Amino acid sequence: MNVGLDVSQHGGVLLVCLNRPEVLNAINTALGQALLDLFDGVNRGARPDARVIVMTGEGARAFCVGGDLKERNGMSDADWRAQRVIFKGYNSAMERCPVPILCAVNGFALGGGAEMVLRSDFAYASEQAEFGFPESRRGFMPGSGGTQRFARVAGQARAMEWIMTGERFSAQKALEWGLVNRILPQQDVLPALLETAQKIAANPDRAIRVIKQVIRAGAQADIETALHLETLGQQVLTGAADRQEGIAAFVEKRQPNWQD
Repeated sequence: MNVGLDVSQHGGVLLVCLNRPEVLNAINTALGQALLDLFDGVNRGARPDARVIVMTGEGARAFCVGGDLKERNGMSDADWRAQRVIFKGYNSAMERCPVPILCAVNGFALGGGAEMVLRSDFAYASEQAEFGFPESRRGFMPGSGGTQRFARVAGQARAMEWIMTGERFSAQKALEWGLVNRILPQQDVLPALLETAQKIAANPDRAIRVIKQVIRAGAQADIETALHLETLGQQVLTGAADRQEGIAAFVEKRQPNWQD
């Protein structure tokens, strides 16, 4: 059964496409379960070729607009809570993912879609992409990290204004506030991000995983603790064969032959 998730391998890059364009790639229970299964598999090592994950949305209009409100319409409290278990599960699995997660934002990134971007390691966006947290206009609030991650990235005052009003903001603002790294014409977003992902995938997997862990953990720590984490990460990689190979390849003017 097609649940709206297309997954394909491109060398060391795993491309994950939310494929429900008729509902702007909204996430229903079945798609949430598919995302949970996918990231649980990556975390367990079931996809050893996935050195980088790139996420995008099908169609020209939307990356993802969050939870499927049509499915939620009329849900009992018990059904809502059961769905939240699945949604929190895939959110947590993404958060624990040891390989980089990158987002190609081709259109609307609203609610859970914006939270998915915030949960990723970095993102590129199209010129017409729009971001926002419309939950307050529907009587509830972001529940997948939006209140916390948006405040940390864009600042507490901005988070207060944009989450409380539920209004959308542009890709240019997202760039200025640090939610995305680059803005590109829509047709160039995914190719550009895949190119970047391939560059990352060409580096030794162990080094990339340690770098991700140290940057993420260090960003939540005081500077002394963060620098200690950096030292520990460097010590882990110092004893790896790839360090010796990388230096030898540089001196011998050849491409490295990584062992991982």
